[in-house]
Formats: sequence, structure tokens, C-alpha cells
Amino acid sequence: MTPAKILIVDDEVELERLIKQRLRKKIIAKEIELIFARNGQEALEILKSDRPIDMVLTDINMPEMDGLTLLDKLHEIDVNIKAVVISAYGDMKNIRTAMNSGAFDFITKPINFEDLNTTINKTLTYVKQIRETVKQLQQAQLQLIQSEKMATLGQLVAGVAHEINNPLSCIAGYAGISTEAVKNLLEHLRLYQEKFINPGPEIEEDAEKIKLDYIVKRLPIMFAGMVESTDRLIDISNSLRTFSRADTDAMVLANIHEGIDSTLMILQHRLKANNHRPEIQVRQEYGDIPAVQCYLGQLNQVFMNILVNAIDACEATNEGRTFGEIKANPNIITIQTELVQDPESVIIKIKDNGQGMSGEVKSRIFDPLFTTKAVGKGTGLGLSISRQIVVETHGGSMSCHSVLGEGTVFIIAIPRSAGGMKDQG
Repeated sequence: MTPAKILIVDDEVELERLIKQRLRKKIIAKEIELIFARNGQEALEILKSDRPIDMVLTDINMPEMDGLTLLDKLHEIDVNIKAVVISAYGDMKNIRTAMNSGAFDFITKPINFEDLNTTINKTLTYVKQIRETVKQLQQAQLQLIQSEKMATLGQLVAGVAHEINNPLSCIAGYAGISTEAVKNLLEHLRLYQEKFINPGPEIEEDAEKIKLDYIVKRLPIMFAGMVESTDRLIDISNSLRTFSRADTDAMVLANIHEGIDSTLMILQHRLKANNHRPEIQVRQEYGDIPAVQCYLGQLNQVFMNILVNAIDACEATNEGRTFGEIKANPNIITIQTELVQDPESVIIKIKDNGQGMSGEVKSRIFDPLFTTKAVGKGTGLGLSISRQIVVETHGGSMSCHSVLGEGTVFIIAIPRSAGGMKDQG
């Protein structure tokens, strides 16, 4: 439980001691944490620091900067922080001014500590509700943006896959026929060479000029390479269609392994070797799992987000290492799947041996807009959206285990059937 942080702004040292004593039980129980400032200027410095404040309790009359000035500046820092003002009994003019300036409530001196407790509880409850509402609105907004983005991307990818499928099928068909035709032509040429041992100087010179022996040797290899490349393009086209599967209207029975494989195919350009490092090895330790009733297109988005993060983590840990050092201790991403019975769910584990995360970073990775990547390289949406897809859309679970310097593993559990899932919406 994280204690609520209350900033108390008052220049009376005795009041600080008294408040600490009267709120001692709440402090020991870690319900609240008290932070003290002597004036509005000191309070502003605390509010502008990285220490999140939930509530401000401020006196009105103070040296350097009074409470009314502090109230005006408070809204510039965080509109969700609520302030309660303390004023002498009967000072209604200043109290009215404070309330008109946005104070949430007020208490009078001498302080009635039962009233103070009630006011603190009421204020913190309100702040918690406001922040939860804002968080839900942000998540809903991010989900709408990401859903629209993925829907557009899915339509684009599916359209591209469809458009290249016809010419690919044509090329694949002709490549097969041409391979057989070339084989027959070469065999026919061989028969000519056997029957006409002395074709004459003109034919012999032309054969030497066009390097006939080389062509006869290499032509089958070249056609085999064309057929292989065409087959790979067909695999990529099929992977694009699988990845962008338009199944957002209804759950379908789907093969999770096909979704993972299609994602890996799309990420091949990030996994293969380059001038700086050997290839990132991917170990697919697939278990015997059944088809799962799910939105496979959305799950593919989850796999994509986690695998991209795993690749980034591996590349980050390569900084300062030579090609040879990386080859001796290679980057490895391991993907494991299994079926568990209680409850009946498919488990997907995606593990990397990258740089890992500190406890502080790990505690925030699912927060919307949180990212440790440089500007332009990460939005902070991927893992937040992924968790929503797994937990809210599929009724599953998603967790992360990481040790700084040792790597990270994400564990996803997806119920096998829709009966174990929450309704989408």
C-alpha cells in the first residue's frame, strides 16, 4: 500500500509536532505520509519536484508567500491536487477568497483534530476518485487511438497481402513450369552434344563466348533460388494476413503458434545479423496446445509489442561489446507455450537475456505513456495496451519478471474458451 502524501504548509513549528502526534496511527499504518514546508515558496519547490503530492494543507498567513498566492500557483502545477486551507476562526474574508480560488475545504484554528481527520479522509477519497476517473479516461482514449491505428494498419496490411497474392501465385506457377522447362531444355542440349560431337568452330566459339558450360551448371541453381524466394514471399504474405487477421467483431478458434510465427516472420529484419552483431537467436519451445477462442489479431499485437521490447533489450545490452563478444554470449529470445488445467489456459512465456529492469522501472511498465526509450523510439503505449487486450478483452493475465543485468520474461495466460473470458466492451 502506497501512503497518500500530504504537504502541510505552516510556519508554526509547534503545529508540525502536534499534527505528527495526532496523526501518528495513520503514519505508522502507512495510510499517509506527511511532508512539511514553512511557507508557500518552499511548498512550491516540493510540488515541482518528483515527489507526487495528493493533498495540500496550508495556512493562509505565512511569510515570503501566503496561502492564497500558493493556491493560485497550485493549479499551474497539477489541477488534480486538492488544497485545504487553515485560517483563524472568524477570518471569513480570507476563507471566502480561498474557496473562490479553488480550495477544496477549510478548517479553523485552534484545530479540532476530529474535524481534521474527517477533512483529510474526505479530501483524499475525492482525489483518489478523480485520479482513477482520469486514468480510466486516458486508458479509454489510448485504447481508442490504438484500436483505430491497428484497424487501419490491419486493413492496409491485409490489402497489401491480398494485392501481392495474385502476382505471387502467377510467379510461383511460372517458376515451377520454367524450372521443368529448363530441365528439359538442358537435357535436350545434352542429347545434341552427345549426337553431334563435332558441331563446328562457329558453334564452339559461340558456346565459349556465352560460357555455355557455366550456364548449364548454374541455370538449375538460379531457378531453384527463384522458386525458394517465391515460396518465402508467399510465406510472408500469409504471415501478413495472419498477423492482421480481421476478427475484431467476434472471437474465433485460432492457433496461437501461427500468430507467434507470423509475428516472428514480420520481425525477421530486426532479428537477422547485421554489421554490429550476429543474429538474435529465437528458440521456439512450443508445447502441445489446443486452438484458443480469441481475437488473434489483437493477440498478435501483444506478441509484437513484447518481442520488439525483447529485441530492443538485447540490442541495449550489446552496447560496448564487440561482434566476437556477442557471438560468444549471443542474444537469445525464448518463446515457450504450454497448457495448464487449473483454470484451463494456454500459457505463453517470452523471455530475453537482455539488460533487464530495475524494480522501479518494472513497477511502472504497464502505466500508460511510461517509457524508458529515447524520444521518437517509444510511445509508452505498447505494454499498457497489451495488458488491456490480455486482461480486459480476453479475461487472462499478464505478468513480468525481470532482474537488472539478467533479462526479462513476460508470462501471458489466455483462457482456452470464451466461457472463461470477460465480455468485450
